[in-house]
Amino acid sequence: MAGILEGVRIVSMGQIVAIPAASSVMADWGAEVIKLEPLTGEMHRGLQRAQGVDNTGQINWILQVLNRNSKGLAIDLKKEQGRDAVYRLIEKSDIFMSNYERNSVRRLGLDYASLSKINPRLIYGFVSGYGPVGPDKDERGYDYTAGWARSGMMYMIGEPGTPPAPQRAGMIDSAAAAHLVGGICAALLQREKTGRGQEMEISLFHTAAWALCMDIQMAMGGRVPMKHDRTKAENPLWNTYRTKDDRWFWLAMLQPDPAWPGFCRAIGKPELESDSRFNTIEARRQNCTDLIHIIEEVLATRTMAEWEALFRKYNCIYGRVQTPMEVTTDPQALANNFFADVDYPGQGTIKLLTSPLIFRECPATIRTRAPELGEHTEEILLELGYTWDEIGRLKDQGVIL
Repeated sequence: MAGILEGVRIVSMGQIVAIPAASSVMADWGAEVIKLEPLTGEMHRGLQRAQGVDNTGQINWILQVLNRNSKGLAIDLKKEQGRDAVYRLIEKSDIFMSNYERNSVRRLGLDYASLSKINPRLIYGFVSGYGPVGPDKDERGYDYTAGWARSGMMYMIGEPGTPPAPQRAGMIDSAAAAHLVGGICAALLQREKTGRGQEMEISLFHTAAWALCMDIQMAMGGRVPMKHDRTKAENPLWNTYRTKDDRWFWLAMLQPDPAWPGFCRAIGKPELESDSRFNTIEARRQNCTDLIHIIEEVLATRTMAEWEALFRKYNCIYGRVQTPMEVTTDPQALANNFFADVDYPGQGTIKLLTSPLIFRECPATIRTRAPELGEHTEEILLELGYTWDEIGRLKDQGVIL
């Protein structure tokens, strides 16, 4: 069955995470994605370590998950012949996306003002660090800096009095990518009505602020957001606890009064249900330190598996804290097709994480691995009308690989 975006062509000039993540989702949905790279390749091709893990082995896993289902075009855009080839491609494309520096994109003649003259129907998506105007509009920014740090998110995560904790890379990029995908689909719908494309931009700074909207909005209302202190959690049923086998749960009973009787039975303390220190939300708030200590002592007497069975029996809302390795074998993840097998030369098949949205009628699929640098350059140029002689000359001139 055809993907929901079959027939849509995307030129993706992205690196690291944000634009490749958006491209991979739309490629999973059936779009034709052409990954535009310099002759040296995008930054992830040279990334030696990521998330504390050696990335120099035979398979570049991060490159694979973010660039599957794409075709690779490696070309020197600093040369006029290279720009001319991309302009031909833009004439026959629906979408152009980039997260390169704004001034670099402009110097290469790949800004919206230039490309919209070539193709007025073009939808143009751009990811920046800090937005299109303001004192920092041209500052470079990764999700660690423009997202996690600048937005207040890094400040709010962690226990009170601790240094700002380093976060996991690429999370704000992925969130920005999801917003961009939604915007592009809306722009495709608008183009059906008007016949014209448009430019859009999303910043990592604004994406992170939106992700932290509850805290940011409280701050705008004059309320000071507080860090979570697990030893003084005002709702002890919204907190973390350690089990006998040194595992952790997050209890997530946001409406604690209805959950309180069942929770008391689950932990084998039915007498707490009517205890005046804890039998209302306000009483638990006033005596939170004492209740947290009681819960800690009780949960330390059984293993995670034992508590999970009891929490389910008494309808307690919880989440077990898992490692990434555990997620890869989680029965729920496997049942919902979080991972797909993809052919990889010399390796047989590899598994890649799938994009999360499920279309019932036109399911997303991972069909191919990420392209090698410039793997489809000749194929793409032939489709654009170049002859083999012209392609040969471009190689001799160092315009393509």
